[in-house]
Amino acid sequence: MVNATIHGIIGYTVTPFEATSDQLDLGALGRTIDRMIEGGVHAIAPLGSTGEGAYLNDREWDLVCEHSLQHVAKRVPTIVSVSDLTTASAVRRARYAQAHGADAVMVLPVSYWKLSDAEIRQHYQAIGDSIDIPIMLYNNPATSGTDMSVELILDICRTVPNVTMVKESTGQIERMHRLRELSQGEVPFYNGCNPLALEAFKAGASGWCTAAPNLIPQLTCQLYQAMRSGDLDKAQALFDQQLPLLSFILKGGLPATVKSGLALTGLVVGDPRLPVQPLDDQAERQLWDLLSELR
Repeated sequence: MVNATIHGIIGYTVTPFEATSDQLDLGALGRTIDRMIEGGVHAIAPLGSTGEGAYLNDREWDLVCEHSLQHVAKRVPTIVSVSDLTTASAVRRARYAQAHGADAVMVLPVSYWKLSDAEIRQHYQAIGDSIDIPIMLYNNPATSGTDMSVELILDICRTVPNVTMVKESTGQIERMHRLRELSQGEVPFYNGCNPLALEAFKAGASGWCTAAPNLIPQLTCQLYQAMRSGDLDKAQALFDQQLPLLSFILKGGLPATVKSGLALTGLVVGDPRLPVQPLDDQAERQLWDLLSELR
């Protein structure tokens, strides 16, 4: 399974829009991908929360998926977020991603209704049965409304063969320790909470799924390399240096903060899609100050 090669910094792309038409700007999408790969990221993840996948129609989603995979062109692994409200739609997206060359897909169990454990298992089973590539199970109750216990997560990993890795975004470091303990280190897990990056690596995380490389790719990659080489003092210093920006990105909302930051650093990608609003002037000035300190 390909998850053995997925490690390190997994960069989440935005979905750029034309400023005057709200149409996709695929050229800008390619430039954001190049910026992250050239900055050293170890994998690219389109169409997640940062990529506003939930705000795209099917045609737009397909175009972003296909263009992202073509542009990455196997330079690094790709993990496409295929989450949607219905199992049927998530299956369609997963098949589309596989057909166009994705190395793995990510699945967050999103639902209007609160899902039972049995319904969550069935959702992953249906997606797993529909594709041959690995699935990253994604736990983020803040966005999905569903919080999967460590026991449920590992049960799904045992019963759906291609669910081979876990992204944990509750912001609770003890979840990661428990994942490692109960799986005896056999299920790779990835941090999805920016302020926990250093502690997550200390807990054994295989990687860090983050939108930060859109703005500071070298710093995020240097943190990972310091941890990998065992230089904890350097890793701590690098983490402390970027923590104010990491916290700002999380607090301000991923599409709004990252799109503003890209524009401030010379790459215009349009505003988030409504109802999400762009940063106001005060927040944009604060973001500019944070970015300036890191240059």
